[in-house]
Amino acid sequence: MKSRWIESTLKKADIQLDGDRPWDVKILNPKAIRDIALKGSLGAGESYVEGTWDVEKLDEAFYRLFEARLDGGIAASFPQLIWKIKKFFMNPQSKGRAFQVGEEHYDLDVDLFKNMLDSKMVYSCAYWRESKNLEEAQEAKLDLVCKKMGLKPGMKVLDVGSGFGGFLIHAAKNYGIKGTGITVSKSQRDEASKRAQGLDIEFKLMDYRDLNGKWDRIVSIGQFEHVGSKNYSTYLQKMKQCLSEEGLMLLHTIGNDKTYAGADPWMEKYIFPNGEIPSLTQMAKAFEETFIVEDLHNFGADYDKTLMAWYDNFENTFPDKNSSFYRMWKYYLLTCAAAFRARRLELWQFVLSPNGVPGGYKRPCL
Repeated sequence: MKSRWIESTLKKADIQLDGDRPWDVKILNPKAIRDIALKGSLGAGESYVEGTWDVEKLDEAFYRLFEARLDGGIAASFPQLIWKIKKFFMNPQSKGRAFQVGEEHYDLDVDLFKNMLDSKMVYSCAYWRESKNLEEAQEAKLDLVCKKMGLKPGMKVLDVGSGFGGFLIHAAKNYGIKGTGITVSKSQRDEASKRAQGLDIEFKLMDYRDLNGKWDRIVSIGQFEHVGSKNYSTYLQKMKQCLSEEGLMLLHTIGNDKTYAGADPWMEKYIFPNGEIPSLTQMAKAFEETFIVEDLHNFGADYDKTLMAWYDNFENTFPDKNSSFYRMWKYYLLTCAAAFRARRLELWQFVLSPNGVPGGYKRPCL
């Protein structure tokens, strides 16, 4: 009965059980059927990592599921209900839990990220409009941010969620800014500090709630996904407090096509603990109380290309193809690529001002 339900669901996305096309799913152990039926998307991810089911083109299979909007049925499960209940009664992204994602994800072996990412180690969506490869696309993204912020020599710039330092290093070398970066990952802080030697930049291990000071520009690239909807107002109030009256903020975040009361259980458990992707409705509500939205730029389709480039690097450099870690990261990278390809996830860059730019903000040529 369970097998027929899964077979019927997959058929709506033109996916066959044990078919011979690259996106057809192969059941290697009946346990996979039970896990998916009982635990939904959590069971699908766990059983893939265990190797009880497989598919030649994982990204293509999930693209078809997302395109047909069938993932909702698979996601609906007891673990998803537990996540919603937990979120209702507690704050998963509280200050006491702020460093968990750093310790469990970003503090993984730095060589994993060096091998997977571009030479600047930028771990966020690249900008592919005129770029031929990942290196060019990440350089273009960093420069796009600098131009949107109108950076000038001597400006004080705060990078909230500074990663391995790519943005601030680029901005200091090419625009002469003075930078402060904060991160919840010790590994990122240490690697960024090494790469920034000789530049007027410092990197700190700290939560955004502990920030004090004033900056001319604030940039947040790929960090808002860890803030959580219960903290959006707190976060933006803190950013406004730290921004000069004439300043600008650029907020770069993944966005959901709809407002969801929860997160994907597998992704939250194994990849990004306490992660939560905002919707445009949630963002707009939070901005109402804090900032003027001067500009919104959506280039979500570029994340598909970025993730596939990361996957190619990961595939070509990761040594143990039989390990559960390999299958876990393959599942993470390729299912996310599929979600962006199907436009279920977006990538937004907001330019924000505390009081409105006199005469209006002038967006640079994109």
